[in-house]
Amino acid sequence: MVTIPDPHLAMVRPVTPRTPEGCEECLRDRSPWVHLRLCLSCGHVGCCDSSPLKHARRHAGSAGHPIVQSFQPGEDWRWCYVHEGLV
Repeated sequence: MVTIPDPHLAMVRPVTPRTPEGCEECLRDRSPWVHLRLCLSCGHVGCCDSSPLKHARRHAGSAGHPIVQSFQPGEDWRWCYVHEGLV
């Protein structure tokens, strides 16, 4: 099986989580989240699609930063919101 690298991987940068304690917007609004995602373009920490407000996906769309990494302990995977797939 041949895989083609996702072109959005060029947007990945070394980042520092802006709010390592949780989802940036949920912390501000005191909303719950399920799991966290780290934007690999700017360091935004947002909640996953299983969370009520899906801040990671919203950030990807509004900021144009499609690649996130799981910010859950013990998980090591990346996702492209544009292509809806692992990268």
